[in-house]
Amino acid sequence: MSICNMKKLLEIAKNENKAIGAFSVGNMEMIIGAIKASEEKNVPIILQIAEARLKHSPLEYIGPMMVNSAKNAKTEICVHFDHGTTFENIERALNMGFSSVMFDGSLYNLNENIEKTNYVLEIAKKYDASVEAELGVVGGNEGGNVDHNICYTNPDEVKQFLKHCSVDALAVAIGNSHGNYKKEPNLRFDILKEIFEQNSVPLVLHGGTGISFSDFRKAINNGIRKINIATSSFDALTYSAKEYFEQESNFNYFSLNEIIVNGVYKNIKKHIEVFENKELI
Repeated sequence: MSICNMKKLLEIAKNENKAIGAFSVGNMEMIIGAIKASEEKNVPIILQIAEARLKHSPLEYIGPMMVNSAKNAKTEICVHFDHGTTFENIERALNMGFSSVMFDGSLYNLNENIEKTNYVLEIAKKYDASVEAELGVVGGNEGGNVDHNICYTNPDEVKQFLKHCSVDALAVAIGNSHGNYKKEPNLRFDILKEIFEQNSVPLVLHGGTGISFSDFRKAINNGIRKINIATSSFDALTYSAKEYFEQESNFNYFSLNEIIVNGVYKNIKKHIEVFENKELI
């Protein structure tokens, strides 16, 4: 399969009332685990990396690996630059072959967000790439040093934003947050339902780690077409390595490689099954 545009995957998700899993990666093992899960389930996925994580996974290293992995996968894979905040890095990702980018203008006022998102739309058009935007502020942090408080998406602002910005996907803030939740989140499905019923744009749920499977399905039934999973995959990698070092006495890289690939693979496979929105597992 060739690398895929996110807009195509979201259209499939809309028609089949499911969500596409968008899985953050930070190294080769995470990419291998994600592709393995996608191919085994025969389901397309989105590989992504957030701009804030580039200090740990430089774009010039991780980007080409993501793009080439997608091009050689047996399933359709979109390669997405998540939470882009600088035009420079968004264009760097597009030049590398990323098929989708997000401009996160959530900390700007509505008019500035519209203006800057439209600028990114013009850039992305040259590459035939999809664009995701955000309204409201998803809480926590995406690998950066600043924790953001949740600012719920205003349904009226969504209508105004979409009137001026033809984005392919819109991330909403309904009580979801990046990182590990201190307690199970209380998602504002009333806000999500209102946005969904008033607009046709595919909606995105960030901060998927820690949301219950039943809430995932409820979100999908109210228009969520892309769900981001990052922290649980990084945790799966870390705890797989921890378990390996606790149980083994003769350490070697190759065994460690297989262990952490498998940890990521199992976590992503589990989420893919839920996001297909079929019978409960």
